[in-house]
Amino acid sequence: MSSTPSGRAAGPRDRDSEGRARNARPRDGLGRPLPYGAEGVPRQPEGVVRTPAETVVEAQELLDTGRPFHAHEVFEDAWKSRPARERGLWRGLAQLAVGLTHAARGNVTGGARLLRRGAGAVREWRADTGEREPHGLDLAGLVAWAQDLAAAVESGAADPVDAAERAPRLRRGA
Repeated sequence: MSSTPSGRAAGPRDRDSEGRARNARPRDGLGRPLPYGAEGVPRQPEGVVRTPAETVVEAQELLDTGRPFHAHEVFEDAWKSRPARERGLWRGLAQLAVGLTHAARGNVTGGARLLRRGAGAVREWRADTGEREPHGLDLAGLVAWAQDLAAAVESGAADPVDAAERAPRLRRGA
């Protein structure tokens, strides 16, 4: 078996049922790969079409349990399956979840950048559509949460970030 430029052994890649490359290694709650054979958390199935209400409920449950990487996958499914006019909203929400993921992993720069990018996408979508609380989402609250967390991460005030403790509320009062 040869090795790759990174020094890893080159061998057969993990593949899904359609033959696409998929990393089958178990993952922790923040989506980091664990060694083969380790016990990870269940992964979110990809390509699931959910209603907006189902998406919000499932994502909130994942965020509340400190699994923002997995919430990102739920938002990504909505981004890919919802009508074109909503995709910017779901993409922005996915970026917020990934920003929280990176902040919880200790990636200050990436976490703050993605939190701000997601907040900007949500704010832009809201301005473009004029919708204030689509699907019951508290967009103004999410933008404020992301900006506050990005600033706290950069200042070191939120080091380390506890993903469950710092999870956003997707709906007002929820």
